Amino acid sequence: MKYLKTYQLFEAKIGLTPDQEEFLNKYTKGTWTLNPDTGLVDVEGYFDCSRKKLEDFEGVKFGKVSGDFWCHENKLTSLAGAPQEVGGYFGCVKNNLTSLEGAPQVVGENFRCGSNYLTSLVGAPPKVVGLFDCSDNQLTSLEGAPQEVGGSFSCAKNSLTSLEGAPKVVGGYFECGRNKLKSLKGAPQKVSGYFGCEKNNLTSLAGAPQVVSGNFRCGSNYLTSLAGAPQKVGGVFNCLDNLLTSLAGAPQKVGVHFRCDAFVLSGEDWNLRGWLHLLGSQFSPKASSLVSTLISPEDLNKEIAKDPAGMAMKLKGVWNDENFKEIKSKLVWPKGFGEEADLVGDLDDVGF
Repeated sequence: MKYLKTYQLFEAKIGLTPDQEEFLNKYTKGTWTLNPDTGLVDVEGYFDCSRKKLEDFEGVKFGKVSGDFWCHENKLTSLAGAPQEVGGYFGCVKNNLTSLEGAPQVVGENFRCGSNYLTSLVGAPPKVVGLFDCSDNQLTSLEGAPQEVGGSFSCAKNSLTSLEGAPKVVGGYFECGRNKLKSLKGAPQKVSGYFGCEKNNLTSLAGAPQVVSGNFRCGSNYLTSLAGAPQKVGGVFNCLDNLLTSLAGAPQKVGVHFRCDAFVLSGEDWNLRGWLHLLGSQFSPKASSLVSTLISPEDLNKEIAKDPAGMAMKLKGVWNDENFKEIKSKLVWPKGFGEEADLVGDLDDVGF
């Protein structure tokens, strides 16, 4: 509410109009000062001009704002005049912006620019301490995105076909769902929160982060295998609603659950013991077929050596499956048990 004027202001050639002073007094929570040498206004406190139907900042050019700067839900078409440095949050959500040119280059906390008409992130700060959210825009590229984000990063609900240009370091979650992604190349290789790439056009997980501390969500794509998936997931691995014919490439460790269309396994059962149990399940041939792609011939041969008759029964549901053909050719049976496996497989095919 308060503003400060020094004697230099009155001597300066650069000044403010009464309307500009009123604008600053109305929306400043703290104090503002004008630098007569640069014409920039610094704010000690925070500035909130959200939901005021503004088309610009009334010609005011900001320098440093020690706290937050909010200009949400206006009619801004440009960030010309926005602060160069913000100590707290910067938010320009729900405007008519097509560019981030003029955005602050130093932001102490979150940077939110979602629900605009952005076609590029050029002009964004190179580093953000907190969250960077550019979701629900018209982005076709992440060129210009900050390369280091201390919090989370969301570019969901855009028209991205690639993650090239994405941040290399993300301290929280990484959300890129509901785009047109054909590849995950460019994604950070380690994500401390969840990683979401659901509802895209992915046929492969190549380029995905290899360590995800939270959930990994890749549902509603066109995946036929899990090649390229992270090998360690701390939460749920969700690959529902895909075209999976193989689970090759699936993570070695899952903290909570593994979910696909054919079955759900807990993290405790995401191992050879759990896979073999599922393999012997008569109630889900699709589950047996998929889980068979997780088990190596070496693993199966060890189990066959322990219990050949039991393994013949467990394998009968996938014995003549085309996806199992290569593994089958590498199995080593004690004398007579190979023929038994052939027999029970054939009988299963005809409903016995």
